Amino acid sequence: MNRIFSILTACLIALSMNARISDAAYSTWHASKFSMFIHFGLYSELGGVWNGEPVKYGYSEQIQSFAGIFSDWYGETANYFNPTAFDADSIVALAKEAGMRSIVITTKHHDGFCMFRTATTDYNSYDATPAHRDYVGELAEACRRGGIRLGLYYSIIDWHYPHAYPISSHNCDFITPQHHEFSKRQVTELLTNYGPISELWFDMGSNTPQQSKELYDLVHRLQPDCMVSGRVGNDQYDFAVMADNAYPEGALQCPWQSAASMFNETWGYRSWQKRGDAHTKAMEKLRSLINVVSHGGNFLLNIGPKGDGSVVPFESEVLREIGAWLRTNGEAIYSTEASPFRETFDWGAITRKDNRLYLILSGKLPDNGQIALDMPGYRLTGVSGCATAHRQKGSTVSVTVPSTAYNDSTIEVVTLEFDRTVEPQPTATLPKGSLLTSANATPNYSYSCFDYYSNYRSTVSYSWNVKQNRLRQVEITYTPQEAGATVNLTIDGTTYPVTLDKGTPVALSTSEPTWGTRYVCGPGSGVFNAASTLRTDPEHPLTRRGKWEPTDKEQDELPSGILSSHFVMQEFDSPCRQYYLMDVGAGNGIEVYLNGRSVMKHLNPYRCTFRPEKVLLPLEKGKNQIVLRLYNRFEKTNAYQLRPAADQTVYRQTFTLPAPAEGTVHSVTVRREGLASQHTDTELSNLQLRLR
Repeated sequence: MNRIFSILTACLIALSMNARISDAAYSTWHASKFSMFIHFGLYSELGGVWNGEPVKYGYSEQIQSFAGIFSDWYGETANYFNPTAFDADSIVALAKEAGMRSIVITTKHHDGFCMFRTATTDYNSYDATPAHRDYVGELAEACRRGGIRLGLYYSIIDWHYPHAYPISSHNCDFITPQHHEFSKRQVTELLTNYGPISELWFDMGSNTPQQSKELYDLVHRLQPDCMVSGRVGNDQYDFAVMADNAYPEGALQCPWQSAASMFNETWGYRSWQKRGDAHTKAMEKLRSLINVVSHGGNFLLNIGPKGDGSVVPFESEVLREIGAWLRTNGEAIYSTEASPFRETFDWGAITRKDNRLYLILSGKLPDNGQIALDMPGYRLTGVSGCATAHRQKGSTVSVTVPSTAYNDSTIEVVTLEFDRTVEPQPTATLPKGSLLTSANATPNYSYSCFDYYSNYRSTVSYSWNVKQNRLRQVEITYTPQEAGATVNLTIDGTTYPVTLDKGTPVALSTSEPTWGTRYVCGPGSGVFNAASTLRTDPEHPLTRRGKWEPTDKEQDELPSGILSSHFVMQEFDSPCRQYYLMDVGAGNGIEVYLNGRSVMKHLNPYRCTFRPEKVLLPLEKGKNQIVLRLYNRFEKTNAYQLRPAADQTVYRQTFTLPAPAEGTVHSVTVRREGLASQHTDTELSNLQLRLR
């Protein structure tokens, strides 16, 4: 069973990788785990201050926007921008001392000022400043000398280029054709003039799908093994990127990275920032690193050099302390994989490598100092670290850690060795005859997006483990929403394409609910990646503007701004527990909550203004609540639909395996075939399976 689960996990990772990235390049990127981000540019000279006053709203690297500075006034800063203390070799040395395996530097931020010599504009560090220096080139040479990989940040937004959109509050405007061609010329220079680049870290802007694809293809044409970040948009990426200073709810089944600044308030240098105690900050960022790596991701930690090019001493101290911990405990971080368990632990985190588990005590002291893990089929062969006792009884491995392991000075690691390679552990096994639904599945996640603001955790497949002797058939129930689709049904590692077109109509045994008042609330601002639980009532609006307004409309079109959400709420009484089919609909994106829990969520096709669909809801007896979240990224209106389906009919068909699957427990995974991207939501929350 563990072998099968491992095969499925490997397949998911392979699906998330573009074939142009070599295995060696991806493995090197994935194994590095910890990298340095550098926000350094014209804004560094200002240090978060304009006209002698701190600019306290917004990131300091975007001071031109948040302080409302005229372009020519801001551009004059280049006349005295002369970072004589910038020493690329010392920055490389600091990164290596911190245990970082690569460096990503801002080649051009939103202000459009280039930190490299370019033929596309004289608004750059070589032509426009008294320094006459190419800082990207200097760092590229230093990275080569120091044996560390170089990545490049590139903002798709440009406040200086005359054919780009002007400054906006959200930095996610559309990209004009002229601007797109300008970006391609600059990316070509960056990937031609500075040697091997490990990753191209695109940021912001709202590309069309074609523009995203062109940038992605350009990068891989010039440097096939350069990893492309998810912020290029429209799922054209090699690794997903979380929102700023954000972390996923759990493990992702795709390559991903979390980028963090020393202080959430800024990425660029801020002279008046209250920095506090360096040890406290080091422990905070070390815990973030552990959190990310234990969920299978890479951690990109930022520094913001001063205007003179020197690194802030506080930030150097933080990095050196993290590096000291890694010199002792790096085995638990580098080249590891995510915890084999889907659940999280209050006592800390787990990483794995070969036949070892690393228990990183980054949380709270467990009861009686006991940590217990269920490891069926594994024999514990050794324990090292601060554990005072250990035992194995059956499949349960227990270790005892002393209270002194949890202190303010460091984070301890306990290493467990087993008799064979540790694989991802199967989730709970369902009993024979179970109805397999999205509610009892293990979801497998990637990230899907149009751009930064629509970046969300997408469900790319559902998996189950089921007790069943000699599996012969799978009975599949689906709604008109899935009719005609082809799904890949993977059983014990073998994939069978099944087209959902031979179903027998089955009337749901429904009892009509008693419908209460329907309400609408909004618009409210927000990103699409919101909490997966939500419960409300008419007295508590979900947006800062407006309130819950009663409506008798089952379908409507609401005035809206970009980056906004509306909510539609319906409360009702169901006479019994039952499955009930609803018609729902939305524009750019939709999420459906039933009784406080998200049961369906996905983006719709790019620039879709309205898309109707079916959702099959498992109603409880008595009071129920549906909340429909309508996400608008691009349009001036936000359409919705919420009503009972007139025809409460589903379809049922049976797939017979070519040969019976032997064994007593079987793994089952479903994923829709033919989606726009391997990161696109599979949209199979309505599907139900039963093994025969």
